Amino acid sequence: MTDPVLLITGASRGIGAAVARRAAAAGYRLALTARAAGPLHALADELGDDGVSPGHVLARPVDVTDWTALTGLVAEVEERFGRLDAVLANAGASVLTSFLGDGGAPPEEWRDLVLTNVLGPALTARATLPALRRTRGHLLLTGSTAGRGVRSGSLYSATKWAVTGLAQAIHAECAGTGVRVTLLQPGLTDTGSIPPSRRDDPRLDPGDVAEAVLYALRQPPHVDVAELVVRPIGRQL
Repeated sequence: MTDPVLLITGASRGIGAAVARRAAAAGYRLALTARAAGPLHALADELGDDGVSPGHVLARPVDVTDWTALTGLVAEVEERFGRLDAVLANAGASVLTSFLGDGGAPPEEWRDLVLTNVLGPALTARATLPALRRTRGHLLLTGSTAGRGVRSGSLYSATKWAVTGLAQAIHAECAGTGVRVTLLQPGLTDTGSIPPSRRDDPRLDPGDVAEAVLYALRQPPHVDVAELVVRPIGRQL
């Protein structure tokens, strides 16, 4: 089969699920992964019910901080589909923080935030880039506009700054390989976890961000969309 293969981490909800739905409609075969098995398999069933053959969707619960699980997943994807054409490193976590201790999550909850948001995409890139190099494929990383400016007391923002640097480092190393690298930086997106303090802020729908992902994927092989910033109308820089 020649239909392209897209692997999505953090696929069970929000941006990842929206990308999966649009990519399936566009003819991609999908490898979907997330930590929550229930919603992940429900999405795979939904895509099958919408006309995508069950053989076109592989769903596996994987923690992106688990190197062994990631490499095993990539091997299974190549064995199942024969190739890997694109990867969206999308898995992420978000908690409110304060370095002064004025509210926010306790420090015991910070480790998962940093490991998921920084180590996760780094390991995803390392696990998938050899396969993407073979297909001259496309790696996309979900950052955030929080990785472009200062957010008071926000460790989440610092992790997204790290994703910005990670994408640039990968882009530099992949020069000359034919692999395209895109950093996606969406603004506030309604993924179901918006904090009460921002409930009245302008926001994007996950489908809006998914359209940006499909835009980057649709470009011809000689076009490298290095960075995409998507903000809701009315949101200040």
